Amino acid sequence: MTAVNIVIMTRGRRITANLPEQLLEDAMEVTGKGITETLVEGLRLVRRARAYEKAMALRGKVNLAIDLDVSRERRRR
Repeated sequence: MTAVNIVIMTRGRRITANLPEQLLEDAMEVTGKGITETLVEGLRLVRRARAYEKAMALRGKVNLAIDLDVSRERRRR
């Protein structure tokens, strides 16, 4: 049985970009995907990196009052 990934794009944007050929080829080799899929994956990684940077900027600034013993307890059925 072969797995099939279905990607639904609600809106797309056609662009023209000048990319370093070797960089694109290397990226496509790493992902094993075509140009569009490789570029989308790269853009998602950029977005994820930015979210990580924002989270790290909050490090030490958020004060959580959590009782670990209570949070680890499971309700009995």
